[in-house]
Amino acid sequence: MAEPDPQPMASGTGQRLGAPDTLGISTLDPGHKPPAMPPGRHVTIRVRMLDDTEELFDISQKSTGKVLFDLVCSHMNLIEGDYFGLEFQNHQKMMVWLDHIKPIIKQLRRPKHTILRFAVKFFPPDHAQLLEELTRYLFALQIKQDVSCGRLTCNDTSAALMVSHIIQSEIGDFEESQCRSHLLNNNYIPEQMPMIDKIMEFHSKNIGQTPAESDFQLLEVARRLEMYGIRLHPAKDREGTRLSLSVAPTGVLVLKGHTKINAFNWSKVRKLSFKRKRFLIKLRPDLNNSYQDTLEFLMGSRDCCKVFWKICVEYHAFFRLFEEPKPKPKPVLFTRGSAFRFSGRTQKQVIDYVRESEFKKIPFERKHSRVQHNIRLSPLPSPRHHEVSAESGAPADRVDSPSPRHWKESVLVSAEDPSASRTTRASPSHQRNGHEDRMGSVSRTEETRGSTRPAHPEHLSTVVLNSPHPSASSGHSHGMVNGQKSLELCSYSPDGRQPSPLTSPLLNDAGSVRTDDEDDVRRKRFPTDRAYFIAKELLTTERTYLKDLEVVTVSFQSAVGQDEATPDSLKNTVLSTFEPLHKFHAGFLREVEQRLALWEGRSNAHIKGDYQHIGDVMLNNLQGLKPLTANLHKQSEVLLELEKACRASRRLEGLCRDFELQKVCYVPLNVFILRPLHRLSHYKQILERLCKHYPATHGDFRDCRAALADVSEMVEQLQGSLIKMENFQKLLELKKDLIGVDNLVVPGREFIRLGCLSKLSGKGLQQRMFFLFNDVILYTSRGMMGTNQFRVHGQLPLHGMTIRESEDEWGVPHAFTLVGQQQSLVVAASSLMEMEKWMDDIQGAIETVKTSKGPSSDLLTCSLIDNKCPEDSLVEAESEDDITASHTSLERSSPHRGNTMVHVCWHRNTSVSMVDFSLAVENQLSGNLLRKFKNSNGWQKLWVVFTNFSLFFYKSHQDDYPLASLPLLGYSVTVPSESENIHKEYVFKLHFKSHVYYFRSESEYTFERWMEVIRSATVPSISARVRNGKESHPH
Repeated sequence: MAEPDPQPMASGTGQRLGAPDTLGISTLDPGHKPPAMPPGRHVTIRVRMLDDTEELFDISQKSTGKVLFDLVCSHMNLIEGDYFGLEFQNHQKMMVWLDHIKPIIKQLRRPKHTILRFAVKFFPPDHAQLLEELTRYLFALQIKQDVSCGRLTCNDTSAALMVSHIIQSEIGDFEESQCRSHLLNNNYIPEQMPMIDKIMEFHSKNIGQTPAESDFQLLEVARRLEMYGIRLHPAKDREGTRLSLSVAPTGVLVLKGHTKINAFNWSKVRKLSFKRKRFLIKLRPDLNNSYQDTLEFLMGSRDCCKVFWKICVEYHAFFRLFEEPKPKPKPVLFTRGSAFRFSGRTQKQVIDYVRESEFKKIPFERKHSRVQHNIRLSPLPSPRHHEVSAESGAPADRVDSPSPRHWKESVLVSAEDPSASRTTRASPSHQRNGHEDRMGSVSRTEETRGSTRPAHPEHLSTVVLNSPHPSASSGHSHGMVNGQKSLELCSYSPDGRQPSPLTSPLLNDAGSVRTDDEDDVRRKRFPTDRAYFIAKELLTTERTYLKDLEVVTVSFQSAVGQDEATPDSLKNTVLSTFEPLHKFHAGFLREVEQRLALWEGRSNAHIKGDYQHIGDVMLNNLQGLKPLTANLHKQSEVLLELEKACRASRRLEGLCRDFELQKVCYVPLNVFILRPLHRLSHYKQILERLCKHYPATHGDFRDCRAALADVSEMVEQLQGSLIKMENFQKLLELKKDLIGVDNLVVPGREFIRLGCLSKLSGKGLQQRMFFLFNDVILYTSRGMMGTNQFRVHGQLPLHGMTIRESEDEWGVPHAFTLVGQQQSLVVAASSLMEMEKWMDDIQGAIETVKTSKGPSSDLLTCSLIDNKCPEDSLVEAESEDDITASHTSLERSSPHRGNTMVHVCWHRNTSVSMVDFSLAVENQLSGNLLRKFKNSNGWQKLWVVFTNFSLFFYKSHQDDYPLASLPLLGYSVTVPSESENIHKEYVFKLHFKSHVYYFRSESEYTFERWMEVIRSATVPSISARVRNGKESHPH
């Protein structure tokens, strides 16, 4: 028999803030209900929670800030809400806290376009004072954000310890492969990669620790840090020294950088005030007269002083007073000073209330946040902002789920109907001690809807959640947005039951949820002129180019240049060559960024159209680059000096090899050295597109044409040395990949093609890697070696060689025979196109060697007989997948790069020519793209760089190294078909075997450019043939 519903408790018995009617409005006195909604036009307020989900709240514009804050707290079922606040960016671009007393209309100029952030406002010195587990969880989320953005600074040990507790709460007990994969896919701290082993070591010691215990331990570590809860406010002292002011529970702090240099305890402070830009701290008289009575600090503006003064007043009242200060009586004639006061309960009132209340006994179950995340869906971390599409009215992305009700849009919480923002009364079986179960904030039926078996993680990872918890049952979803009824927010598990709110995004930082920022892009209203997007390509590629220069000027210098083994001549050559270039292009990038900002309309200048061009900026800077042409000619000197020094010093060679294994060196080091020469070609291409786009009468056409003439002259002067340097660089790179060759780099030798062919022998077809030069062919294989290198099996000099098709002769598809003076080989290509490419290039090289005296073809230090090579039987037995799996552990500890183009061609069974390499250099590109997997639900924004036949993925253009890469050889690039249900513009698809990726660009121009450059890598044969048709053979 069901028990009757409990009667409301008397206000004097510690009732939980109006329960059961309101469930938990944190700042109201016991027994009181939410304040009546004042009349007036309603507005929808967007609030971003601590897990970066966004919620909509519908309130009257005349409501005070307290009404909105109470609504947010009740929506989360939060009791100790007084520790938190809502902050937003005001019209002066300053982050301020929402005032609980003032009407919202007087604080938010554009409520519909303002996002308020729910964040921790008061950091108690001891986290044990937080009595509710939900409150500690929210604090843990805040600490996680502060650590991630670098606000909470600490040493490496503390950082690793905090991350270990975070991932313990997310994925549970330590398991090495899962932990490493999770850390590679998710960044919790800046510069995380070097600390992964230390984090894993700490994580292994947390076995058996529950998520709630992990949150508690995280707060225990964080509260001992010097920067815990510190929010810096820039200031200067009387001498003009740059300082920062902050406020803490104990008083006002003075910091220099991230170091505390002074502290003024509340007991010593007599008065805090400000006058214009001056912030004044008046101290109580000291018997020893050891310090001044009044301290003065100069801040950025009067508003900066006022913002800091307000938070000081609130901190003092919250932590020092026993009860909320009473408002001052209104003066009759005039006012003096500010009427601002602290509004809300003090910490003592909050602690006393929770301790006296019976609600603290109701359990709050904290679950692992990421147990539902299938890490195989994404090799990159997902963005943590969840787009709310209520304003645009766009439907949510479709999701595969057992029930059509499994996808929902963002919740709207209305202040007029508090029940709509909370749950219906739980059934009696879910009530304890006469109160509603904290786990029952999702409406339930009296009968369970299915079995209680856990849902499969792969199914759960497809459910898109955009709210902390389902806020209304089907009978209470009456919130309105722009006159339209809002959708319910509820998400069902595959077995038919609604999940606990503790597995929702507020309590589950779900890695499977991805952002779709289409609405953001539309709201920004960027220019649509094609010239703007060409100029934006200049900006994005210049950012990448400057980062590449820093690899040489900063990373290489710190890792190699400071070592005693590095000769002074090499140091001086690198510094004198690259430092001036880096300084020049840093200034050039600033000018381009400023021009694009004006072009995009971030000021009134765009109204006149004075800044909607880029030709003048390029012309001025290219003329400024001419004096640095001598530095560009020195690139060959740097390459030669580096090679010479590595030959002379084995230690330096090891240092350079170790540097190339670092993540910041994402392509071979020699490629970075030649970047300045390649960059001139990029400028030329951009200017050619601008001149082609502009009519001759356009105001920017003359500058673009003049700049094009200048850069064309520079490219022509450097073209001869560039071709030689590219060949020299490629020979040096191949030398590192080969074993058994001593004199590969000799004068006159030119590289033509490398790739995978199958060699026919008595054991059948065996996979071999072939290297074609202008005088010889080498064939190699990759065995079970920890060096990731290819061992040379034999050589075929081109002098006197003939070539013929032999498919019919041997019955092997796409076979051809190489007949040398001393040896003949029968090889087979993977396709007819591959066979034609190899035969054309070999035949062209044979014709060239007849008319020219090439270098000596005596390459090998010893004679290697191919049919006696010990690796043959092993290579024959291995498939591509087997090789990849068996070499994974070896490549991790390899002293050589295991991701060069040679290895990609080996695994993809394809080939690349020198013409392809030269074309790829011209087709470099970078910028933001939205990425989506075949089975994922949303789009993930990434900074993508295309170079060296690969896509490199970053979180933003400011990152120093990529998170992951995708070699494109073998991939096909197409446009999605209708059956794939990708109903977006400017989307292209990358496909290789079972791997499918979708990418979305922002405009038609950027879409065309990405398709163009990716096709140059995915279909190298076509691009090579087009180029060969226009130019003579380079050899």
